[in-house]
Amino acid sequence: MPTVLFVRHGRSSANTAGTLAGWMPGVFLDETGEGQADEVGKRISAAGIDVRRIVSSPLDRCVQTGDRIAAVLGPVGRSVHEGLGECRYGAWTGRPLAELARDELWKVVQDRPSEAAFPSSAAYEGESLAQMQARALRAVRETDERVANDHGAHAVWVAISHGDVIKSILAHAVGARLDDFQRIQVDPGSVSVVHFTSRRPLVLRINDTGGDLSGLRPPAPTGGQEGDAVVGGGAGTVG
Repeated sequence: MPTVLFVRHGRSSANTAGTLAGWMPGVFLDETGEGQADEVGKRISAAGIDVRRIVSSPLDRCVQTGDRIAAVLGPVGRSVHEGLGECRYGAWTGRPLAELARDELWKVVQDRPSEAAFPSSAAYEGESLAQMQARALRAVRETDERVANDHGAHAVWVAISHGDVIKSILAHAVGARLDDFQRIQVDPGSVSVVHFTSRRPLVLRINDTGGDLSGLRPPAPTGGQEGDAVVGGGAGTVG
């Protein structure tokens, strides 16, 4: 199955303001975030990775990140998938993080995220972190299958999403519980890479903010079944 480069959007105006943007419209990249998005595109291009599709969250900061990556890579299929959208934080949307840290729910989000559900407000729908993870995984599976059908099992595509969403996908990929997803760090403009197989996901990179990506081209068969790990660790990748 294809290899997915999960890119967190570049730094946004809400990130620098210390507010929880959620599904607020009109939250765009700041100058640093624009540079981070450009750099991801340059790193992918320099690595010679043939990206067949860029799929992003529908939110402005992710679409903008995809635009800037595509501007570097040249013609590439583009689409948005609501399943890659930010967690629906409901009544928490738009509020300062320093204020939210005093809410009783904050501790649940930190220590028992599988039990955390955000209440809806008049303006914004809420959901649970478990619901967020489930619909993000569905989006990845749907897109992965579509890319494989259109471009072959060794294709590469880029998924542009949000910190909590990507963390929940990575937790699932490494076989961790959702309650452990806060142990994973995903910075703005970072690249995390998963090669999904019929046997298991293979996690190739987490929160890479500057490394050489040339070793992330789809791996050659090892002689076993698809998804088999190399016993002994193998020889690594060569750019």
